[in-house]
Amino acid sequence: MLVETRRRRLLELVSRQGYATLDELVRTLRVSESTVRRDLEALDLAGSVKRTHGGAVYSGEVRSMPAFEDRVQTAIAQKQAIGRATAALLEDGDTVLLDGGTTTLEVAKALLGRCVQVVTNSLPIAQLLASSQLTDLILIGGYVYPRTGVAMGPLAIVTMQGIRVRKAVLGAGGIVADGIYNSNLLLVETERQMMACGQEVVIAADSTKFGRLALARLCGLGEVHRLVTDPGLPEEYRGILEAAGVAIHLAPLGEPGNLNGSSIGEPLHTVTMRTEA
Repeated sequence: MLVETRRRRLLELVSRQGYATLDELVRTLRVSESTVRRDLEALDLAGSVKRTHGGAVYSGEVRSMPAFEDRVQTAIAQKQAIGRATAALLEDGDTVLLDGGTTTLEVAKALLGRCVQVVTNSLPIAQLLASSQLTDLILIGGYVYPRTGVAMGPLAIVTMQGIRVRKAVLGAGGIVADGIYNSNLLLVETERQMMACGQEVVIAADSTKFGRLALARLCGLGEVHRLVTDPGLPEEYRGILEAAGVAIHLAPLGEPGNLNGSSIGEPLHTVTMRTEA
C-alpha cells in the first residue's frame, strides 16, 4: 500500500471515531506497529491528529458551524500559538472552563492528550474532546446559538452557578481601554457567569482585537487576571493592561514545544502580575 493511501485511511479511521488505539490501527491497516507510529508522527506534525499514550485523537478542523467556516482561518498562526500558551498555564489535574470561539478551540486542541477536566458551552470543543480518554468533559446546556454552536442564556447560567474551576478561559470580540467586549448580548450574560466560576479569569485573544469595539461590554480590564495574546499587541495597550493589574502573556509564533503544563521553551512573557489583597 502506498504511504499516502495508508495515511489517508488511517486519518479517515481516526476522524470517523474521534479516537483510535495503536493496536486497532495496526490490525485495521495490517502493517507493523513501527509503521503506524511513523504515520501518526507525520499526521501529528501536519496537525491532523494528536498522538496520545496508546493511540491518537482527531484534531483536524471542526467545520460544522457556519461562523467557524468564516473565522477559523483568520489569524490562524496567532490563534494556534495563543492556544498552546494558554494550555501551558494549566497543570495536569486542573479544571478549566472554556468559552466558545475559534481561539478557545485552539486551546482545546492543545489540551488533547492532557489529563485535565474541561467544562465548556461549545459544541465544537465538546466534539473535539469527547473521544479523549484522558480528558473529563462537562458540557453546559442551554439555548444553542446556531452560527457558532455555543450554549447560552438562563439555563446555561443556572447550570454554572454550582460550578467552580481553577481557570475560566474566555475569548473577546474587542478590547479597549475601558474593558472587554463581545458581539452577543446573551453570550455576554453567560460569560459573566463563567467569570464567576473561575478562581482566575483568562482572556485569550489575538492582537487584532485590541482597539476594536463590539456590541456589549463584558467587564472592565481590572476584572481579568491574565491575558494571552500574540507579539502583535499594540504598545499602547501594554501600559493600559499593566495599569489595570493584568498579567500579559505573549505567545511566540513558531514551532510548538513541551505542552505538559509549565512551559513551552520560553512561551510566555509576563509584563505584570496581579497582586491579590
